[in-house]
Amino acid sequence: MYRRINQIKYRVDIQGEGPPVLLLHGFTGSLHTWDQLVETHKNSFQFIRVDLPGHGETIGDANFTMESVCGDLNDLLDELSLPAIHVLGYSMGGRTALSFAMLHPARVHSLILESASPGLDSTHEQLARQMKDEGLAEEIEANGIEQFVGKWENLPMFETQKSLSTDIKESIRQERLSQSASGLAASLRGMGTGIQPSWWDKLSVFPRKVLLLTGEKDDKFYNISKEMNKHFQDSRHKIISQAGHAIHVEQPRIFGTIVREFLLEVEEYENA
Repeated sequence: MYRRINQIKYRVDIQGEGPPVLLLHGFTGSLHTWDQLVETHKNSFQFIRVDLPGHGETIGDANFTMESVCGDLNDLLDELSLPAIHVLGYSMGGRTALSFAMLHPARVHSLILESASPGLDSTHEQLARQMKDEGLAEEIEANGIEQFVGKWENLPMFETQKSLSTDIKESIRQERLSQSASGLAASLRGMGTGIQPSWWDKLSVFPRKVLLLTGEKDDKFYNISKEMNKHFQDSRHKIISQAGHAIHVEQPRIFGTIVREFLLEVEEYENA
């Protein structure tokens, strides 16, 4: 289905029965990122998936920001009559999930962050990253999606994905190729790591349970999550063996089991 929220027509998919869980994909992804998780666990949870602005089948104004998207998600929950939900986000979707939790904490039962960050800590780092993201946005617009995807899939962050089966690698590649140059450029400009708010000094005020997931082969995000775990009031950091940045792709069954057990634990705690 589609839901028009403010200036954006969001592609939304809702499946399953049980406690509601909002799923947010990463950069170059779509709601189909979560197909296996949804198919395996839809008898236990109601999954709400969206294509984030600049991705998939979501259409609309290019002048979105992290804050405006979080506001749209808040309005979407109003339309769906969901006062509060669990939120799971991966990479860019993890930054979005955390931003949503910081901006609308009353709507979040629990938070699961897979290979995510709270943004950058200093103005110098933010400005440097904004320049880098602007350069990448201009490159995508000038050279097109195919050339960008060839470069993107060979980043060291995705090295561990090269050992996946040919079918899975091709599925990931096609999801990336299905994006538009203008959409990805707008996403970098509006929701990139450099332009989003930094939440480092706000993590300690978030009162709900948090699960931080990183792959043992993803050193950068392992270190970020290790540090984040020191700041949250009630969090745990789980490292998944034989996985890199995209745990849900590289170890899908283990990922699904961990997510399921955490959500059921939170539900049991809240209903006790």
